[in-house]
Amino acid sequence: MIRTLVMQEQGGTQKTVDAAIDAVRAMLPVANQSVREPLPISHLNIALQCGGSDGYSGITANPALGLAVDLLVQDGGPATLSETPEIYGAEHLLTRRATSREVGEKIVERIKWWEAYAEREKGSIDNNPTPGNKAGGLTTILEKSLGAVAKSGSTPLMGVYRYAEPIDTHGLVFMDAPGYDPMGATGQIASGANLVVFTTGRGSCFGAKPAPSIKVATNTSMFRRMQDDMDINCGDIMEGSATVQQKGEEIFQMVIRVASGQQSKSEALGVGNEEFVPWMIGAQM
Repeated sequence: MIRTLVMQEQGGTQKTVDAAIDAVRAMLPVANQSVREPLPISHLNIALQCGGSDGYSGITANPALGLAVDLLVQDGGPATLSETPEIYGAEHLLTRRATSREVGEKIVERIKWWEAYAEREKGSIDNNPTPGNKAGGLTTILEKSLGAVAKSGSTPLMGVYRYAEPIDTHGLVFMDAPGYDPMGATGQIASGANLVVFTTGRGSCFGAKPAPSIKVATNTSMFRRMQDDMDINCGDIMEGSATVQQKGEEIFQMVIRVASGQQSKSEALGVGNEEFVPWMIGAQM
């Protein structure tokens, strides 16, 4: 149920606000009829995000998330990888997994578009690591991209979509978006993602509404400092007390619990109202 309002037609700001409140009140009886019901895992569409990456991202949290993605795809659910500037230099790892030449060429076309976009905006696509990334041990975009692609797991790439284009297939897909996390996640949610899994090494305190966000720490020291924000610690992979397989299964099980109603840390904190960021005009890398 969608109701559109135009300020000029309503007669100004206050009349538009009043009309919006009336519209919401009229929708409440319908909304209140909604109840939880069992659904297969194939109804989940997971947005894959990483932010504040560090030197551990590509060897702990991201591969573990990739394994969780494989489990999800095995059960028929889609998973959406994104942030085109952050696969730059590692895009061949995705084209090799494309189900058709057409799908692979869509990735290549997007990369070429970004190269032209960066040149036009007097930016650089091959120098993406932030100061925080570098402080965490990443030095080049290739290192960052190899870690970012690890989130996608090992299943075939089923499709490539433009920003916020509705996802109409199952399995692993890619959605074009800038590397700015809230902007990418907003596009993924608009495309149909109903849950976000976000890996971080520097401690990104991210949430996104209306899709719950699960935060996965790449290292134990940051996880211990920020337990109020982090849901899962993958630092124990580096310590030898857990395997990538075990952590991937842990992420997958938490995805199911959160989808079933358990609050993630960001939900419990009420984080996520400010992370609605559509792709803005101007240079966005």
